[in-house]
Amino acid sequence: MYIMGASGHAKAVIAAVESKGIEINGVLDDNPEIKECLKYPVSTPENFDIAPKSQMLVAIGDNKIREKVVLKLGKKVFYSKVAHSFSWVSEYSNFGEGTVIMAGAIVQPHTEIGKHVIVNTAAVVDHDCLIGDFSHIAPHATLCGGVIVGIGSLIGAGCTVLPGIKIGENCVVGAGATVLRDVLDGEIVYGS
Repeated sequence: MYIMGASGHAKAVIAAVESKGIEINGVLDDNPEIKECLKYPVSTPENFDIAPKSQMLVAIGDNKIREKVVLKLGKKVFYSKVAHSFSWVSEYSNFGEGTVIMAGAIVQPHTEIGKHVIVNTAAVVDHDCLIGDFSHIAPHATLCGGVIVGIGSLIGAGCTVLPGIKIGENCVVGAGATVLRDVLDGEIVYGS
């Protein structure tokens, strides 16, 4: 397994991968000044030969940058997915390639999580939710049943999204917000 990215979010991704006993073959980052991430040496992608069809996780917290990196890498690699051993994911839910579910997160039945999504530390995704590709459910956010989150949206730390709410694409819900109504594409909301 290779990890692309060596900043703060990468540390949590590495912890999730290690919790499953998966070997990390390399950590890569475009910043040549980063020499180590946790105990792993960091190489720039240009200075590291990645075998074709290698497993990789893109460990970049920013949704837009994560998407750009995935598009740049294309089909050169196989994107794995991982749920931290201290998370709970219902056997009746699914999550796509490149998605990472962090420690303490809970994903309830009949939830569909797209590709390259972050379900961060202690987030709760209740039953029948639909989360679009390249989204980020931040630490301690709670999505009640039947919530839809559009592609590329960020649900901030400690948010609560009430049942059946639809969050559009590329939205930002500010930390601690309580979402009482649908949120349109591209909207930034906070408070309640």
